[in-house]
Amino acid sequence: MLPLREVLRRSDWGLFVAGLGVSLVGALLVYSATHRVDGTAYLVRHLVNTGLGVALAVVVSLVTHETLRLLAPLLYAASLVGLVLVVSPLGSTINGSRSWIRLPAGFSVQPSEFAKVALCLGLALLLASRWDMGASPSHRDIAVAWVLALLPIGLVMLQPDLGSAIVLAALTFAVVMVAGAPRRWLVGVAALGVGGVVAMLTTPVLSAYQRNRLTAFLHPNADPQGFGYQTRQVRAAIESGGWLGQGFLNGRQTQHGFIPFQQTDFVFSVAGEELGFIGATGLLVLLGFVVLRVLLVSARSMDTFGRLLGVGVAAWFTFQIVQNVGMNLGLMPVTGLPLPFVSYGGSSMFACWLALGLVNNTHIAAERHTDRYRRG
Repeated sequence: MLPLREVLRRSDWGLFVAGLGVSLVGALLVYSATHRVDGTAYLVRHLVNTGLGVALAVVVSLVTHETLRLLAPLLYAASLVGLVLVVSPLGSTINGSRSWIRLPAGFSVQPSEFAKVALCLGLALLLASRWDMGASPSHRDIAVAWVLALLPIGLVMLQPDLGSAIVLAALTFAVVMVAGAPRRWLVGVAALGVGGVVAMLTTPVLSAYQRNRLTAFLHPNADPQGFGYQTRQVRAAIESGGWLGQGFLNGRQTQHGFIPFQQTDFVFSVAGEELGFIGATGLLVLLGFVVLRVLLVSARSMDTFGRLLGVGVAAWFTFQIVQNVGMNLGLMPVTGLPLPFVSYGGSSMFACWLALGLVNNTHIAAERHTDRYRRG
């Protein structure tokens, strides 16, 4: 473990401040979406989740970079165990997806969120090993990388949770591409991915509820009181926001509870309605800054492990932001993916802050390496 004083001195504070800023904006949006019915309950929980998430990021930052590499296989294996437990009798079904494990005192955990962190670590360790020996990854390495990814993807699809499965596939594709995979691998995997999504939407792999939920954005008027209801209400909320919005706590759709699950899947609609185009764009700028900061730390990493780890985290955040905002705007199917740092949910918040902790760990390692080099 590194001394706390050294970690505080060498940390990337821009990354932490940006992540905390987005989380606090999320707290306000969650409060706006829930205060009329639940008072400050969701606000307090969101703030507690943020505090615990920051603490997790600090703990990860205290671990030496070398120890982190040693722990990567164990963390990957632990994530698989969690996903197996979800599909066992210990798992709980919510909204047609068996994605949760109930814990004592009313708490629950969603292992698929932590699988994103573990997969970033596992892929970075596997593909960095070849570069550390002075050679690019072989076809065997790329094949093994996809096997590592397909294990959690397959377990997530058993829940079934198409959104999280696609995130895992997207971050794997990005890491494998940056690691130097041949173009034919990338084209082949992309084609298989498109075919897989089409098969899921046209076969009984997904339940009828989930297929209808995914395709409702294409024809929201076809079932205005059913699956199309949520999409219609979200669009109405964002469209009514205009440039400046209706004012915090003054959104008609938000304050009258017309949008189900607004504090989770559709929290961006609160920003669109109450803060307007300018406020919602400001939120996206903050999220974009987090992603760019992650990529900057990745580019400055002292080793390939840190570089690929940052690429995985950046790809994960980017895809999830695009997907969540897209489904709020009615441009993409509703997959249930939260908006990183903003949506209400402990597992998502903890996973996002753990990811920032991993990136900060890479930054600290690069700073220590630079200091040693300067001292000769």
